[in-house]
Amino acid sequence: MELFDLTGKVALVTGSTRGIGEAIVHRLAQHGAKVIVSSRKADACERVATTINKARGGDVALPVPCNINYKEQLQALVAATRAKWQRIDVLVCNAAINPYFGPQMEMPDDAFDKIMGANVRSNHWLCQLVIPEMADRREGSIVIVSSIGGLRGSPVIGAYCISKAADMQLARNLAVEYGPQNVRVNCIAPGLIKTDFARALWDNPEILKRSTSGAPLRRIGEPDEIAGAAVFLASKAGAFMTGQTIVIDGGATIA
Repeated sequence: MELFDLTGKVALVTGSTRGIGEAIVHRLAQHGAKVIVSSRKADACERVATTINKARGGDVALPVPCNINYKEQLQALVAATRAKWQRIDVLVCNAAINPYFGPQMEMPDDAFDKIMGANVRSNHWLCQLVIPEMADRREGSIVIVSSIGGLRGSPVIGAYCISKAADMQLARNLAVEYGPQNVRVNCIAPGLIKTDFARALWDNPEILKRSTSGAPLRRIGEPDEIAGAAVFLASKAGAFMTGQTIVIDGGATIA
């Protein structure tokens, strides 16, 4: 277990009250990390943090509500983490939005701005807030949850795909810049996962069959099947990986 041991580490995870983010925060805590549970709704943060604390038998999870679209709230999120545990060793940028479904030529400007702001700019801001302390310690791991949408075009979620490709490049740029200080930055690119975010693609059995028929594994993924990659990237097991994107999609992008 030493390769995956996160004892003594502090992990901040955005969008961690449901779906992939919730699975990640549970698994990081299971492997020994102190975790910050964060999303917009305070009651959801409290629910997940309470569940983790009961399961781990101690003061392991801290709930901190935050809207990632506002820099001052991200600053408060980071400050609350440091006030509680004095440091941040692992940052997982998972929160994201997609308020528009349709042709890109018909997309309203405000929808495009919202997607880029939440999915790219907020990650940039968080990295600005957290990386300096990691660089000073010469140790840290940042994981950005991207999507296979960043590797493919789409006629209906084009801006979302652009934002996820930008996240991959954000990871590459930061990996180059801060690698000499032993700060690692990587992405995870999930395929179709059974989350509320992707409900339209799996709630109907016929749509689900069409959505998964082209992938070798012929099924939808579960949030917990993404969480293991986050543990890997946060731990000693991933110590020689940086600037990379791990694709977890049941083989969809290779078929």
